[in-house]
Amino acid sequence: MNPPKTCSPRPTPTVIAVHGAALVLAGLGLGWTLWHGVTEPRNALAFGVLVTVGELVRRSATLPGEREPAPLGAAGALAYALLGQSAGRPAEHGVLQTVAVVVAAILVGAVPQLARGHGPARDHLARRVLTVGFAAVCFQPFVAPGAWGTWVGEGPRYALLLLLLLMLTALCDAVIAALLLRARTRHPYGPLLRDELRALMGIGSAVCATGAVMALGVAVAGLWALPVFCVPLLLTQLSFRRYAAVRTTYGQTIASLARATEIAGYTRHGHAHRVAELSRAVGRELGLSGAELTVLEHAALMHDIGQLSLVDPVPDGATALLPVAEQRRIALLGGAVVRQTGVPSAVAVVVERQADPYREQPLPARIVRAVNAYDDLIGARTSGPSGASGPLSALERLRLGTGHDYQPEVVESLARVLSRGGLTPGRAG
Repeated sequence: MNPPKTCSPRPTPTVIAVHGAALVLAGLGLGWTLWHGVTEPRNALAFGVLVTVGELVRRSATLPGEREPAPLGAAGALAYALLGQSAGRPAEHGVLQTVAVVVAAILVGAVPQLARGHGPARDHLARRVLTVGFAAVCFQPFVAPGAWGTWVGEGPRYALLLLLLLMLTALCDAVIAALLLRARTRHPYGPLLRDELRALMGIGSAVCATGAVMALGVAVAGLWALPVFCVPLLLTQLSFRRYAAVRTTYGQTIASLARATEIAGYTRHGHAHRVAELSRAVGRELGLSGAELTVLEHAALMHDIGQLSLVDPVPDGATALLPVAEQRRIALLGGAVVRQTGVPSAVAVVVERQADPYREQPLPARIVRAVNAYDDLIGARTSGPSGASGPLSALERLRLGTGHDYQPEVVESLARVLSRGGLTPGRAG
């Protein structure tokens, strides 16, 4: 699944606030540590090196669906924030030193990446600083001398505390990530948050588990536990990257199949890609997320593949201007072709039903039909009664068809997406 595309390069107040909070926290941590010195330098150095190595082995370009580009560094930072003891002795590094060590390690690890022109994203840095600070602030009162520390102890209550803090920290990271995406893309917050929470079931759960196990291992066995518990996470990262690479190849195969209609001259250049990108944005606007968006995107890419069965190409590939019976015939032919490719049946269903009355369609088919009609209308060479002359005229045509052909909510969501990104007609190629 591709990440949502940003609509505006200008930072929004939300992005500025999140980055500003992370910058202030990092500045406080570094300043306090430089002024008071490093407590327990062996622990700070060991965890700092671990985070640095995690940043060094991160890839400059993340794969689709990859929410955490440096899982080893994230696990090391989380382990340092949740470190209550080291080889049986209480750890006294504190919240601000935790933030300072993590920030310094990330910056050191980012130097080679920056030299190659691929440094860590500012959103990623802000999330890391804030979530580590959040975990440390929540954890320190329970291990410091006092009533809370006495109540927690070292038994089952301590394990339950770590589990609860891991859940809260993961939730904090998901909330911040969704907030930043909402500010940059203006998509509804709910679906974005659901996507981030679903991502926690993948490499995110491995990062949280490894961070907790590292903290517990160092508490009992000392710093020698760090390299031992790094291995499982590195193997998990490798497996996830292979899985993500397979998904990427699968998506590229579908995109190549979708271009067959363009290469054969049945549709305009870039039509399938435009419909897929715009359909995905409209789907997010309507609350779709996760696998639903993947099905929608793949169906939008392949929605015109039925035209390959036609003897004579449709002018400009604009099926929206054809009689309804011909639209349905092309849609059924396309669905039959999609079923032969091994693509999930849900994609074929959307392709088959894209020409039905909207009240009989599933939501993805309603979106594909409206977006396809929009792109067909703004790209049609004719104007007047049988064609549209621009984006506003195309939207007006869609609104006039909401009684039978297009769902009103889908058309209005399309209009909102277009208004944010600019009413730019698709290129005829």
